[in-house]
Amino acid sequence: MQADVLTGGFADAPVEAARAFRAALDAMARPGRITQVSGAEAPGLSTAAAVLLLTLCDRETPLYLAPGCDSEALKGWIAFHTGAPLVPAEEAMFALGAWDALQPLDRYRVGSAEYPDRSVTLIVECADLRADGMRLTGPGIETSAVLSLPEVAAFERNNLLFPLGWDCFFTSSDKLAALPRTTKVEAL
Repeated sequence: MQADVLTGGFADAPVEAARAFRAALDAMARPGRITQVSGAEAPGLSTAAAVLLLTLCDRETPLYLAPGCDSEALKGWIAFHTGAPLVPAEEAMFALGAWDALQPLDRYRVGSAEYPDRSVTLIVECADLRADGMRLTGPGIETSAVLSLPEVAAFERNNLLFPLGWDCFFTSSDKLAALPRTTKVEAL
């Protein structure tokens, strides 16, 4: 087993996991707000993506790694730190990768009428995450917010599926932001 597989987890797991979980919840409750997180490092990932994996994934949360994120080093890190089973995109509860690598989006689970929560959450690795670009409105946003998103059309289609649909976290360096399916997105 390589040393980088064993390192990069939370130093004080109960405290750091609680902080990270709170940051993830706050991000989802306040779409478009960029939050800083710390405490985890995974091979080939941003700090924020590593924090989300440690916080949200375990042996019962199937994870899909898109091309570009599916390195052997990362697979070993995930196996050691979370135990999350790696699955095809169609079976995932979480999917990790760059926006283009996660395509096509219609292959992910969007839930069902009985269980809308049984949908995927995308963790999108971005080169940069800024408070500019697309206009966001909806629950958790007082008037409007702005966030640098990769496109508009996919989010418009996803919003039309409500209460079904997928949710997103965007990560870059130590920053994360969220975009739940309830958020309306439009170009400025």
